[in-house]
Amino acid sequence: MKRTVVIGGGGFIGIPLVKALCKSGRNVTVLGRRPTPSDEIPSDCSYVSGDYGNRAILREVLTPDCEVIDLAYSTVPKTSYGNPVFDILSNLPASVGLLEEASEIRVGKVVLVSSGGTVYGPAQYLPIDENHPTEPISPYGITKLTTDRYAIMFHLTKKLPVAVARPANAFGSRQKANTGQGFIAAAIDAILCQRAIEIYGETGAIRDYIHVDDVARGIMSVLESGAVGRIYNIGTGVGTSNSSIVESLRSLADGNKMEVRVNHLPKRSYDVDSNILDSTRLYEDSGWRPQISLSDGLSEMWNAALGGRL
Repeated sequence: MKRTVVIGGGGFIGIPLVKALCKSGRNVTVLGRRPTPSDEIPSDCSYVSGDYGNRAILREVLTPDCEVIDLAYSTVPKTSYGNPVFDILSNLPASVGLLEEASEIRVGKVVLVSSGGTVYGPAQYLPIDENHPTEPISPYGITKLTTDRYAIMFHLTKKLPVAVARPANAFGSRQKANTGQGFIAAAIDAILCQRAIEIYGETGAIRDYIHVDDVARGIMSVLESGAVGRIYNIGTGVGTSNSSIVESLRSLADGNKMEVRVNHLPKRSYDVDSNILDSTRLYEDSGWRPQISLSDGLSEMWNAALGGRL
């Protein structure tokens, strides 16, 4: 039985990933900052409460030949722009420390979960593959990219078996509306609370929206089949504008006789116009493809949110 340590396994992406890992027969340990595990984490998982920036805790949970998936990150693009120094200090030292400890302990494999939505910057072509230039325009994206490059450096210089996963914009029914990321969750919350949906620019940004369960499967595919030293995009290859998302939600809201209002604001400097990922590399190496359509995922999110209001 393989032993897998998931750092940040109690979060939005972490919970479906941990469930999938447990279902595969792995012995899973979740390392999280909460004092007690979420009720959604399977009961047969081990849970360790602590900060992964603490090297002593890492030495307790990491073992030779174990698998490691790093999902932990303490900021989002919006907050990173407001305080770029905090973005660096609260994320980069812990991530590099993890890579050092993993190298010394000689773990079996590390999957570092990065950000396909921010590290590439303004698109020079679409869809974006892993060879696209990386010119991030937010502190969040710069720090994520720096961590990616440290990971590859450790692979090349210390033979750390690490692969990097770069998901597109994940969405799903557990996504919180007040985290500063996740347009779909914020838009649904605005409708239910009778607020205007905020769109930056005329039609808003175009993003590659991928269901969180597909992201979890993609990360597992990188863990099981991804080559070490390689970077893998996890996306659908289809872009959808904020305005198009609103129109899809409008049809759901109309069925419940709810008004949908939109407030157009000036475009933000740290938002790229379009981000759509090419996941051909992951498909070729593992056979992974997204399975849940945007339409089905939106209906799922709407029904879950509406049910929570009743």
